[in-house]
Amino acid sequence: MLVADCPCGSGERYDACCGRLHRRQAEAATAEELMRSRYAAYAVGALDHVFRTWHPRTRPESIDPDSEVTWSGLRILDRVAGGPDDDRGEVEFEATYERAGRSDRLHERSRFERRRGRWVYVDGDVSPGSRRY
Repeated sequence: MLVADCPCGSGERYDACCGRLHRRQAEAATAEELMRSRYAAYAVGALDHVFRTWHPRTRPESIDPDSEVTWSGLRILDRVAGGPDDDRGEVEFEATYERAGRSDRLHERSRFERRRGRWVYVDGDVSPGSRRY
């Protein structure tokens, strides 16, 4: 899929931003970078990246695409730790999407851990009124 600007909202080109993580040319240096790359993966349909970066202890058996959802924006609200020298971190975000002509949002505080030197998504607390994906 050809994507010019990265869906994660960084302002960078997709290939130089999350695309390199999706293609396994680089690993996320921070929990926020992983969070952004996971959002972008949903947006461009790179669900293998989502699965690969989910902690094996908490990930589902499979991740099915939802062709009715179009992701439209990501806003980072807060981050706690999760830097290049940390082993744990949290990222609070709001992602907007459209389904069947209706706009909605997902608001979550996600937890990340370093596992074998790589950041992985562990789990998160979804705000009431939000839908988990």
